[in-house]
Amino acid sequence: MIPKVDVGLIGGSSTNAILFPRDLRDPGVEVRSEGLVFKTPYGDSPEFTLFRYAEKEALTCRMHGWRQGVSRADASRQIFWVFHEAGVKVVLTEGGVGGINHLLKPRDVVIPTDYLDFTVRKDVSLGLPYLLTMRQPFCPDLSQALYESVRENLPEAYVFPRGVYACTDGRHFESPAEVQMFKQLGADIVGQSVVPEVYLTREIGAHYASVQLVVNHAEGIVKDWEHAELADIFYREAVASGRILLNALRKIPQAFSCSCTELRKPTMLRVSERLQAAEE
Repeated sequence: MIPKVDVGLIGGSSTNAILFPRDLRDPGVEVRSEGLVFKTPYGDSPEFTLFRYAEKEALTCRMHGWRQGVSRADASRQIFWVFHEAGVKVVLTEGGVGGINHLLKPRDVVIPTDYLDFTVRKDVSLGLPYLLTMRQPFCPDLSQALYESVRENLPEAYVFPRGVYACTDGRHFESPAEVQMFKQLGADIVGQSVVPEVYLTREIGAHYASVQLVVNHAEGIVKDWEHAELADIFYREAVASGRILLNALRKIPQAFSCSCTELRKPTMLRVSERLQAAEE
């Protein structure tokens, strides 16, 4: 049985070095179950942890559900099918990105407000009958909660409350020419996970926001990144990244002022079916 929860959390590369949320050792965290695997139409789900924090029930999984032998498209569908069945209304994610904007340096934090989709996974959907408007892809209320949580948990970090995320398929990093193209199109950061999360969250009717830690300069920007520095950021900042995600739960508003739930409309591709049902 998939438990009913308020919040879905997807851990990315910035928390991959820890077992979230247990390793944070926060006395307010009540871990109820770990290693939960659910049957979905797209295969067995990744392992979820069920926990309670700040009077909210949450399900979380690691590294976007990516596993050996499972396509990234199916991994995403598995997660969001579980979230849909659980009744999730808030989705928070985190990740590590390359900095395209010259103002950014490693260990800066960006709360993205828009995205550019350079993936080829255009058909990643749960098949729900909705038209998705991506006018406001990231929930401003949740983004503010993440911003405040970053300021509290990483007080010395530079935090940018807006930015454009260019999403690629990976698994390789991007070429210098690709990065220059992204820069000319207005991207500030580049990563591999916001898409299809942003679409699937809207498809299930939930609010979505993400916090991104800059872990390196993108290819051809400022200087070549070093693997040792990248690894140091991943391991050294994992606990702080986890606390940012966890403490944002305290700041989720009771009532949202955004228009997120108004941007999912019934599809117009099945009008004839609806008209026939109405006539009957």
